[in-house]
Amino acid sequence: MSVAVQGATGKGSRERESRPGLVERVKRSYAKHWYAYAMIAPVVLVLGVLVLYPLVEGIWLTLTNANSLNSARTIGVNHIPASYKFVGFDNYADILWGPGSYDRFWSHFVWTIAWTVICVVLHYTLGLGLALLLNKKLRGRAVYRMVLILPWAVPTFVTVFSWRLMLSDGGAVNGLLSFLHLPEPGWLTDPWAQKAAAILVNTWVGVPFMMISLLGGLQSIPAELYEAAEMDGATPWQRFRYVTLPGLRTVSSTVVLLGVIWTFNQFGVIFLLFGTGAPDAQILVTWAYKLGFGQQPRDYAQSAAYGVILLSILIVFTAFYRRWLARNEQANG
Repeated sequence: MSVAVQGATGKGSRERESRPGLVERVKRSYAKHWYAYAMIAPVVLVLGVLVLYPLVEGIWLTLTNANSLNSARTIGVNHIPASYKFVGFDNYADILWGPGSYDRFWSHFVWTIAWTVICVVLHYTLGLGLALLLNKKLRGRAVYRMVLILPWAVPTFVTVFSWRLMLSDGGAVNGLLSFLHLPEPGWLTDPWAQKAAAILVNTWVGVPFMMISLLGGLQSIPAELYEAAEMDGATPWQRFRYVTLPGLRTVSSTVVLLGVIWTFNQFGVIFLLFGTGAPDAQILVTWAYKLGFGQQPRDYAQSAAYGVILLSILIVFTAFYRRWLARNEQANG
């Protein structure tokens, strides 16, 4: 038995000796695929400079008390070195459960969640309805598609500024409401009306993307499935429930995930509509901008901490969302 063990040990030792090490494997891989490494090197470099370095720098700032008063700066010919200090996780503790944390974080967090859910639901339902309409054989269907995709094709700042003019006190929206003898809310001044205005504008901006994506998904569903369902006596609702929705499952899961991420971080609509005002309508990403650039002194550390919290929330959501999708796919075979 000892001879057998020694033989097996010797054989394993010879295999380990004959197996190339990590450095040798890397050298062989580089010699074989050097052109691939050369092609991706610029992309890796750009991502490292534009993504990785700012991310690491931002995480470091969250562990300090950096602001515009103690950061390095130059005044005239005088250079003032940085004097901020390492404070550990004090910024996170202050944001999450410090004095006034509800007004500074949790109220904006609740509104951000509500804003994201409402906008994504409106994007998906309206986009799906328009996609179903445009998937039918209609006269002038190409014209309808072009008109409905315009809000997505027009630059966001043009769209938001146009809506800001229409939502002003003497704008077209209140003019129409006055003509219909309906109340005229202060869309840009009243807290609740500001939130409604933000949802309205973001829905206008986001629906075309959902519509185009879901329209592509509808056109990929075989027509034979609808014909077979119709021959079996399925009603229009049953065809929609058992053919259309399952056929759109893959597209829907992707566009909903993208919609949540984009809406959760939708800086442009809120900022262009209200600037750094309208505190009740500010979502987390615009509130973080206000802390870092819209007030004096600028609180770089707290702003960066908000950014890391936002990133963490989205990572956790994406992980659970993908796991939930995978579980549903397994359950549905």
